[in-house]
Amino acid sequence: MMMNRRTFSTTLAAGMATSLLASSPRARAQTNPRLRNVVMVHGAYADGSCWSDVVGILQQAGFRPTVVQHPLTTLEAGVEATRRAIALQDGPTVLVGHSFAGMIVTEAGMDPKVSSLVYVAARAPDAGEDYTALAKTFAAPPASAGLVWSEGYGKLSEEAFLRDFAGGIPHTKARILYAVQGPISDKLFNGKTTQAAWHSKPSWYAVSTEDRTINPDLERFMAKRMNARTIEVKASHLSLISHPHEIARLISQAAGQLS
Repeated sequence: MMMNRRTFSTTLAAGMATSLLASSPRARAQTNPRLRNVVMVHGAYADGSCWSDVVGILQQAGFRPTVVQHPLTTLEAGVEATRRAIALQDGPTVLVGHSFAGMIVTEAGMDPKVSSLVYVAARAPDAGEDYTALAKTFAAPPASAGLVWSEGYGKLSEEAFLRDFAGGIPHTKARILYAVQGPISDKLFNGKTTQAAWHSKPSWYAVSTEDRTINPDLERFMAKRMNARTIEVKASHLSLISHPHEIARLISQAAGQLS
C-alpha cells in the first residue's frame, strides 16, 4: 500500500517526535518503571540539603529520590539510617553516596533492593579496610588541616570550608553551606566496613578533579579498583552542588535510563 506525500510527512513527523521523547530522561524513566527509586546519602560537614538540586532534576525526570539524614556520629548509625530508607522503597533502588557516605553505601549496598551504586567524590573502602591508612598513601588534601575539634565534635573552619570544601561554589551560597554544616563525632571516621557491595553490584563513580577534601588520585584509584564506570567532573568536593546535571545524569545511567 502506497502512502501519499501528506501521509508520509505526518508519519515521519510522528516518528521523530516519538524518538525525541524516548531519548528524554522523563520518557526513559517512564518506560522502565521498575527502577525509579534513588536513595542518596550525604557526607561529613554537610546534611541532606546538599542533594537538593540533584533531587529536583531527578524528580523532573520521573524518579523518586529519597535523601537520608544521618547523624554523623558513627558509621553504624549512618548505615542503620540508610537501611531504614531502603526498606521503604517499593522496588529496585540506586544507592548514592557523597564523600564519607561512600562507606555507608559500600556497607548498606548489600541490601537486595539495591541494584546499583553511585559514588560522588566518595570513599570506597574494601571490606575491613582501614580507609585512613589507605588515604595516607596519597598526598594529604588541604581540607583536613582545617578541621577544628571541640568536646568530641569537629567542624571545618570557615576558611577551610570555603576554600577547600566548597571551592567553585558562589561565595554567598558557600557561606550558607558553611553555616549549616553538620558537626562530626570523633568516632565517625573510626568505623570499618564489614562488606563491600561494589564487589557484587554494578558501580558508577564521579571523580572531582579539583577536589581538596579527598585526593582526586585516590578517587581514581578507588574507582578503578571497583571497576566503576567513571566520569571526571572539573569541580571541587561539592560537585553535586556545582554540577548537579552531571551527577543526575550519572545516577540516571546507573538506573539504566541513559547510556
